Amino acid sequence: MSLLGAHHDDLERLKANGRLRTLKPRAGIDFASNDYLALGVSPRLGIAVRAAIARGVTVGSGGSRLLRGNDPEHHLLEAEAAALFGAEAALFFSSGYAANVATFAALPQRGDIVVHDALIHASAHDGMRLGRAETAAVAHNDAGAFEDVIRAWRGRGGTGRPWIAVESLYSMEGDRAPLGDLAAIAARHDAFLLIDEAHATGIFGSGGTGLASDLHGADNLVTLHTCGKALGCEGALLCLPRTLADFMVNRARPFIFSTAPSPLMAAAVREGLRCLADEPERRTALWSLIAHAEQRLAACGVEPTGSQILPLIVGEDVPAMAMAAALQERGFDIRGIRPPTVPPGTARLRISLTLHAGPDDIDALAAAIRAVR
Repeated sequence: MSLLGAHHDDLERLKANGRLRTLKPRAGIDFASNDYLALGVSPRLGIAVRAAIARGVTVGSGGSRLLRGNDPEHHLLEAEAAALFGAEAALFFSSGYAANVATFAALPQRGDIVVHDALIHASAHDGMRLGRAETAAVAHNDAGAFEDVIRAWRGRGGTGRPWIAVESLYSMEGDRAPLGDLAAIAARHDAFLLIDEAHATGIFGSGGTGLASDLHGADNLVTLHTCGKALGCEGALLCLPRTLADFMVNRARPFIFSTAPSPLMAAAVREGLRCLADEPERRTALWSLIAHAEQRLAACGVEPTGSQILPLIVGEDVPAMAMAAALQERGFDIRGIRPPTVPPGTARLRISLTLHAGPDDIDALAAAIRAVR
C-alpha cells in the first residue's frame, strides 16, 4: 500500500460524494465574505495601522503573552473591549476558533455539564472534546430542551455547574438564539451562559455590541466577539468576569502556549471598535440591503431570516455545488455549503450580504438564481 494511500482514498471518497474541498481565489461580486460592514477596506484601519507603526508598534509579538509577547497594545484593546461589551475583562485571541477551543476546554470543570445547541460551531465541539465536563446537544433553538437536560442531569445526581452554550446568530442559518429565554433558564439553574457573538457583533444590539447587549454586566455571562467579520480585522475578543479571565491566563493551554497575536492587529481592532461608534451609517446601510434582499430573493426560494445571512437550501450536495459554480461563472461570489458543515440533506448556498454589494447587485443575483435553478 502506498505511503499516502489512506489519504488518497479518503480524498477520492470525498470527491465521489461531491464533498471535496479546494481553495479558490476570491473573484466576482462579494456574496460570500463576512466583512459585513466593509470595514476591511476602510481607510481608517489603514491609517490606524500606519500610525501604530510610526509610534513603534511591532508587527510580530515575539512570544506568548506570559513571556515577552505581552504588548501594551493588547492591554489597551482588552480594556476598551471590556468597557464596550460590558464585561469585567477581555482577552484577545488570534482567532475565534482558538478562543472557542480555549474557552470550552478550560472553563467548564469536571462534574459540570455543557448543554449546547446542536448547530453550534465546530470550534466549540473541538474545545468540548478537550474539556473535562459532560456535554449534551439539544435541538436547534429549543430553549425548553436546555432546561429539560439540566433538570434530568440534576435528577441523575449532577452537582456541578451547568454551562449553556449557543451562537447568538447562526452562521449557516442566519437565525437567532432565544437569548432571553436562555438567560432566564441560566438564572433559575445557577448556570453560566456562553454566547458566541461572531456574526452579530457590529450589526446587532446597542451600538453594534451584539444580540446579548441587554445581558451585558451579568456575572454569569461569557461572550465571544470575533474581529475578522464585521470589524474587518482579525482575531477574537473573549469578554468575561475577571476571575474567569485570570483562570484562562493560568489554565487555557491555547492561550498559554500560543504566540501572542500581532500588536499591530490589536491596534487595528481598536480602530475597528471605534468605527462602530463613529459610523452607525454602515449598519443603517446594511439593514437597508437586508430588507431589499429579502424582498427580491423571496421569489427565488430564499426565506427571510432578519439578518445578513440568507441560506438558499438546495438539499443534495452535487446540485448545490453545481448551482454555486454556475453563479460564480456569472460573476457572483457565492459558495456552496455541504455536510459536515451543515446537516445531511441541507446542502445550500450561503448568501452573505455585505456593503461590498449594492441593491443593483442583489437584483442581478436574483435574476441569475432564477436562470440557473
